[in-house]
Formats: sequence, structure tokens, C-alpha cells
Amino acid sequence: MQLLRMMIVLAVLFVLGWSGGAASASASGPVPGDFVARVTNPWFPLIPGTIFVYRGVKDGKSARDVVTVTHSTKRIQGVFCTAVADRLYLAGRLEERTTDWYAQDRRGNVWYFGESTAELDRAGHVTSTEGSWQAGRDGAQAGIYMTASPAVGQSRRQEYYKGHANDHFAVVSLSAHVSVPFTTSNRALLTKEWTPLEPGTLDHKYYLRGIGNVKEVTVKGATERNELVSVRRP
Repeated sequence: MQLLRMMIVLAVLFVLGWSGGAASASASGPVPGDFVARVTNPWFPLIPGTIFVYRGVKDGKSARDVVTVTHSTKRIQGVFCTAVADRLYLAGRLEERTTDWYAQDRRGNVWYFGESTAELDRAGHVTSTEGSWQAGRDGAQAGIYMTASPAVGQSRRQEYYKGHANDHFAVVSLSAHVSVPFTTSNRALLTKEWTPLEPGTLDHKYYLRGIGNVKEVTVKGATERNELVSVRRP
């Protein structure tokens, strides 16, 4: 009996030790050596100097979204991330300014490392920074924004900051039809996105190889739509 008890104790200690090691490994975050300098994933290429302009509707107002891939980088958890500036205008007025940080690993997966966002009043003063987060701070974790080889049914968590950021996506189709002012195609990558923080909302996003995101539309929840109207390359 005593031998049996000792064997059980040793087994429990082994499991606890292994679990602790696994938890520590996952909590350590991305490994800097696994990342490359540029984001070249064909479904989400981020070439510095590229400017994307989108038009649509948000909060019942006409929307214009200007997304610029900057030449700036930010080191997050030892990884040099490309900074993408996003300026959202509603009814002609700048309502929100955001900087997002992305990096690509050696396998071609694009990771999302966080964002710094600010909502502005009519005078340009910051009224809220809700939604801002950075991997490695306060338990926030980077996630996969776009995989190297998308496949139908594939699903990933894009971000995690408890109570503030928890977006997920799943691949719906690799041959979806999409038509926006900039282009038309029958070979779009279609994903659905959701977050447990807003259970009543579901978005669809369309991506084209060599361009990236060309359309976003809310299919469940408030009416929102964004369509690519122009791309200016460096």
C-alpha cells in the first residue's frame, strides 16, 4: 500500500511539473528568432509606404478609412513589428486614430501584437482609449491574424486582453465573390470574425491575394460596411 501511495504521489508531481512547464512556455510569448523583417503573406501583405482607402458606413454615418503601412517598427516582446496607421473619418470628421502592430513568422503566419487607439471629440481631444492593448502587458497575448495557408474551417484567436480584446476568425471560403470599387473577383478569401465580448455581432471579411483586406461587412449586429476604393503603392 505504501509503495502504491508513493507511486501516486510521484505521478501527481510529474503531471503538475509538466503542466507548469507547459504553462510557462505558452506564457513566455512568441520567440523573436522565429520572425522575419517584413510582412509578405500574399493574403495580407504590408509593404511600407502603401496606402489603402476604404469607404462605407459606421454608426449611421458615411465613413472613410485611410490605412497606411508605415516605415516605422515597434519592438514588442523582442519582435520588431510593422506599424500600420489607421485614420477613421465619419461624416468628414476624424473620429478615431489607431496604430496596429503586425509581424510575420518564418512559416508565413501574420501575428497581431496589439494596437494603440483613441476616439476623438470635435476639438480633436481624446475621449477614450478603450480597446488599446499590447502583447506582454497585463496578461495580453499576441494572436494569429492571418495564417500562412488559409483553409476552409481553419480558426484562430487574433488577440487577447482580458475584458478588452478577444477577436477570433474562421475561414469560410477560398473562392468567394467580392465586388468593391477597387476591384472584382471570384477568388476571395472569406472569413467570419467574432468576439465573446460582443456575442450579438458577426463580421465577414474579404481578402484578395496581393492586396489584402478589400471588404468588411457586419452580417449580425449594427450596420457597418467598409469597401476598398483605392490603393497607392510606394
